[in-house]
Amino acid sequence: MSAGSTVSTTYLELSQEGGGAHKFYEVTVDGQVVTVRYGRIGAAGQVQTSTFPTPARAQAAAAKKLGEKVRKGYAPAVPGLRAPRSVTRRQVTSAPSTARAVAPVLWRFGTGSSAFGIHVDDDRCWVGNQAGDVYTLDHEGTVLARFGLPDGVKCLVADDFWIYAGCDDGKVYDLSSKLPFAAYDIAADVDIFWLDIHEGVLDVSDREGRLTVIDHEDEHQWTRRSQGEHAWMVRADDRAVYHGHDRGVTAYAPDGGGELWHTPTRGGVLFGWQEDDTVYAGTSHRVVQRLSKATGTVEATYACDSAVYSCATSPGGRFVFAGDSASSVYCFDRNGTRLWKLGTGGGSALSMQYRDERLYLVTTDGSLVCVDASEAAVTAAQQGTVPVVRDVKLAAALPTYAPATAAAAVTTVERAPSGAIVVECVQSEGRLRVHVVSEGYDESWKVQFPRAIREPGARYVVDALHPAAGGFYRVRGEIRRLL
Repeated sequence: MSAGSTVSTTYLELSQEGGGAHKFYEVTVDGQVVTVRYGRIGAAGQVQTSTFPTPARAQAAAAKKLGEKVRKGYAPAVPGLRAPRSVTRRQVTSAPSTARAVAPVLWRFGTGSSAFGIHVDDDRCWVGNQAGDVYTLDHEGTVLARFGLPDGVKCLVADDFWIYAGCDDGKVYDLSSKLPFAAYDIAADVDIFWLDIHEGVLDVSDREGRLTVIDHEDEHQWTRRSQGEHAWMVRADDRAVYHGHDRGVTAYAPDGGGELWHTPTRGGVLFGWQEDDTVYAGTSHRVVQRLSKATGTVEATYACDSAVYSCATSPGGRFVFAGDSASSVYCFDRNGTRLWKLGTGGGSALSMQYRDERLYLVTTDGSLVCVDASEAAVTAAQQGTVPVVRDVKLAAALPTYAPATAAAAVTTVERAPSGAIVVECVQSEGRLRVHVVSEGYDESWKVQFPRAIREPGARYVVDALHPAAGGFYRVRGEIRRLL
């Protein structure tokens, strides 16, 4: 508290019936300092702090902020009286497989909770579960590290070599650095179903069938309401954002300029995948359909025996894989001919990814499963010969990382180590932003940086910065505060 100052706090809420907005906005004035806290009702929310030349200027700024919210429908409220809105959990069933043979599973890792998120890259396998745990494993199933996030993980996506986790708390966490951080804070009335990130632009599909697009600075760009609801699919590239919902797939111009095409699918879309020129939609009516990205034309249909929970392809779409609600996994050729169907041996595949003749599945029992999808292994499995499944166990001393929620949680250093890069928090365009101080970088570019640890005038050192399309830098490595 500032010496001799009076602290005043105003708390507002906006809660709409029928699944609309359910969020709060709190402004505290302490002398020359204005602190704004906002987010979903019942959550801790995001915090922004600004310092003004005089207490009068601080009071005027606070009054302006509150006035804007009141005009949007916010009203005074008492914190804690209104309950948080429940978050949608994907309701799934999983029947026993009808396949005659079981897939050649190499190893299986139980995460301890239901899981949806998966990503596999050159070095690691990532899996996220409803308890907020994200585990990384090598391709042979050794557990390398654990990230402890504040809420359930809906999905994992990659943008180049950055990994992001979309969570039930409405935030998207960057897991690429040693210190995970909330890179995006989605609007409080958006109930995330799935998301994709392309060159720093975040695309979010939600329960209401909306598509919300947010840029790398966590600023809302545009929103579209698709024809259907329950939008479980969103994929993006340079040409369009592909949005799958219970009425089909809709493609929108990346800049929000409008709808490019809409294609009804055979059943509501439950999952989506993309290749360079095509997008794949797995549906509730037991099919995967391949659509042209240019026109939306259905080019091929891959018929399964139960509702399709997930799908994936080998590079170029040579093989198409699908997982159904009856604990089976399928492989088709490009034209739609079914090559094989095998049981997973442990639940239905809610997400999947193919890499180097292996098919990685996240199943309804919360396991990450590695299947040998080579022709020789599948042929042997069809004849009843499968490897002994190795059950992966957690290491006793597993490195665990949690997001920093305040600047005090960040390691401090007296001087920047050799080769490190210095960035600074500055007030710009009405917001607290981060710019590069070190030579050799474009000082006009902003840095995607944890909001929770930003303080006016604070300087931090980072191991590396990488330029991204759109004119901003991404952080790699450890973040430390410079004294």
